Amino acid sequence: MKDKLYVSAFNVFKFFIRIMPETLMFFFAKALSRMIYAADSKHKKIAKVNLDLAYGDTLSEEEKEHIIRACYLNLILSLIDFVKNQGISREALLNKVTFKNETILENALAAGKKVILVTAHYGNWELVALSIAAKFGDMTIIGRDLDASSMNAILKQNREQFGIELIDKKGAMKSMISVLKRGRMLGLLVDQNTSEKEGVLVDFFGKPVRHTPSAAILSRRFNAVIIPVFITTEDHLQYTLTFYEGFVTETTDDKDRDILESVQKQAKITEKVIREKPEEWFWLHKRWKNQFEACYDD
Repeated sequence: MKDKLYVSAFNVFKFFIRIMPETLMFFFAKALSRMIYAADSKHKKIAKVNLDLAYGDTLSEEEKEHIIRACYLNLILSLIDFVKNQGISREALLNKVTFKNETILENALAAGKKVILVTAHYGNWELVALSIAAKFGDMTIIGRDLDASSMNAILKQNREQFGIELIDKKGAMKSMISVLKRGRMLGLLVDQNTSEKEGVLVDFFGKPVRHTPSAAILSRRFNAVIIPVFITTEDHLQYTLTFYEGFVTETTDDKDRDILESVQKQAKITEKVIREKPEEWFWLHKRWKNQFEACYDD
């Protein structure tokens, strides 16, 4: 029953997006984000805890509230773009994305290197893989299946455009190894909390946090280059996708240190991007839960 309600709500949202003039879209998104912000006390609290952990008193309460409100707006505008991207042509998609430092990826591919692209729940992150696949070729991405099967089917259909292969996050290591052996680009979101067993402890905004070592482990095993990539926008109509300098996990006699250093590099570039424009990160996730669980329970 709940599954049907989710799909019905999405279809109603989709209908309004399809018929709404572009000039009204931003005002609709802003009004909707304000309504959700007012009603969603649970995730507002999570976001506030995250901002307190990340920035302490270096940001005022007003600045933190502004970031949280902007985070909700970013999510609604990204959802609108998600609807628009269903069945979009390659040309139309690429017309709204500007690539920066794309030679970093081009050179890696030309050299025949195995490529692992890492990003975060930042900006319009659903657009990252679509844009890269549309311009540079087939790739495989890892994602968690949604609990609602019908909504998961919609998400899967949208994500698997332009030669993208989607693999479930659960137990994905064997599949990721196969992806790299087949010579496909591999895309990972690496900014969410993990369990003690699954993550390694790194510094993030000056606080210890668990971070997935998957990209580092695969990079070390296959000499694959890890290329961070992030997307941002000023108007949610045109987007800038930026590639950052790639690196390969070191291979020394100290495997644990090699992996830790690689994971820390991923965390640091993610932090750098977030600090440049914090309004576009997904602050509603309990990023520091593994080390600061009590902060979220107050």
